[in-house]
Amino acid sequence: MIEMNSLIGKIRTVDNFPKEGIKFYDLTTVFQDPVEFGNVIEAMCEPFHRQRIASVCSIEARGFILGSAIANELGAGFVPIRKQGKLPSKTHSHTYSLEYGQDTLEIHEDAIQAGQKVLIVDDLLATGGTSQAGVELVKKCGGEIAGISFVMELKDLAGREKISGYPIYTLLSV
Repeated sequence: MIEMNSLIGKIRTVDNFPKEGIKFYDLTTVFQDPVEFGNVIEAMCEPFHRQRIASVCSIEARGFILGSAIANELGAGFVPIRKQGKLPSKTHSHTYSLEYGQDTLEIHEDAIQAGQKVLIVDDLLATGGTSQAGVELVKKCGGEIAGISFVMELKDLAGREKISGYPIYTLLSV
């Protein structure tokens, strides 16, 4: 099982990235450790093994690293949620605010079948804007959200409030 003190010690923090005043939690240092990465995937899958998840939707870019491994472990399909203009077919889109600007995410219109159980995965829950956009996109496709899972949550930014209507799972809260 995952040891939280070990995990938090592996996460690199970068001050003033991507802009002044932002503290960036870089999980790529966790991904570089095969044992720790495996432990993270196992822990993130644990609540969902019996839920018959059809698709794991992950948000660009670090979410892809987690989401594809989780989808594989759960025997589910993987669905990317990407920044605007990156997907080649017809898309649904949703524009949202984040702590340092505004962005738009997209999902292929045919990525999820109506009624499919979907798990949304990302590396970090901060203000919740990105996660809320993911929720809105899955809903536009007709998916049923089984849960939203993160490695880390920044409690002081209250992102959980924007997605409070769904089960939320985090490995770490700081």
